[in-house]
Parts: sequence; C-alpha cells; structure tokens
Amino acid sequence: MQQEISNLDQVFFALSDGTRRAILSRLAEGSTTIGELAEPFSISSPAISRHMKILEKAGLIERRIDGRQHHCSLSAPALKTAEDWINFHRKFWESRLDALEGLLSHQKSS
Repeated sequence: MQQEISNLDQVFFALSDGTRRAILSRLAEGSTTIGELAEPFSISSPAISRHMKILEKAGLIERRIDGRQHHCSLSAPALKTAEDWINFHRKFWESRLDALEGLLSHQKSS
C-alpha cells in the first residue's frame, strides 16, 4: 500500500509540470528520441534530461538505448494507476453530492 502511494505521488509530481505534460503529449503520438522531444522547448539539455528522469522514475516513459540514441515511449501502467485513483475519488464525491441533492430535494418538497 505504501509503495502504491509513493508511486502515485511520483506520477502526480511528474504530471504537475507543463513541460513534462507536453513531453507526454508528444509521446502519445509515438516513440521518438530525446533530441526530437527537446526541439520545441527553449530549455537546456540538462533541464530536458532532468524532466526525462522524473518521467522515467514515475514510470510514465520507457527508454531504450540504441548506441548514442535514447528512444522514449509512453508507458501506460503508471497513468492507469493515476486514473484509477481519480476515478475512485470522483465516484465517492459524486455519490456524496447525489445524496446531498436528494436530501435538499426532500427538504424542499416537505
């Protein structure tokens, strides 16, 4: 359980940055090299490298090294973990708000 929470924390931390979200959006189109991923950003190579390490540590990307080229692709299981957490809490709050709505409707009609 604690490991699952730690992984979820890493996923949400990784998703908290706009550059990392943009990198993930690009990888949703297909795998590519780190150099190609870095092109649209006006940040240094070390900064891109730090972003990639955070995404990799969170399990959001996979890296395959072919000589000097680092090929990256999206990894869905970590996103599924975050989606499951969000859906659990969404359902909880929807049920609580539905119950409140029912109570208010009942009081209004009384």
